[in-house]
Amino acid sequence: MEIRRITRVEAVHGAGHLFDVSPLPEATERFLADERHHLLIAYVDGVPAGMVTGVEMTHPDKGTEMFLYELGVDESFRGRGVGRSLTSALADLARQRNCYGMWTVTAEDNTAARTTYRRAGGIPEEEQVVLVWAFDQA
Repeated sequence: MEIRRITRVEAVHGAGHLFDVSPLPEATERFLADERHHLLIAYVDGVPAGMVTGVEMTHPDKGTEMFLYELGVDESFRGRGVGRSLTSALADLARQRNCYGMWTVTAEDNTAARTTYRRAGGIPEEEQVVLVWAFDQA
């Protein structure tokens, strides 16, 4: 397995099946243009097998931490450590970029994600609540 940090739009579209829906051209360009946004793709025998995205977030009294935005592994590559390797690679990148930590959110019933994150060193925060705001995209 080879994990690459992606900086070209073509590579994102070549791995489009790893995302929830096909990557949007404008959003892809905007994501890749920001040096605080990171996309890592795992390749197995040259085939895109999984991806992880991370976003550096800085707060005045805390410093910078990495938010693991999304992890996706092609169904045919699941159970082979691709997700754990991608998560660990993002954590390594966060350390290199002087982040003080990394965090993510997943559904309570998403056993596969919770197992992957724990195997990569993640520790669940107890008694946390996630709140969201959804804005209409007209």
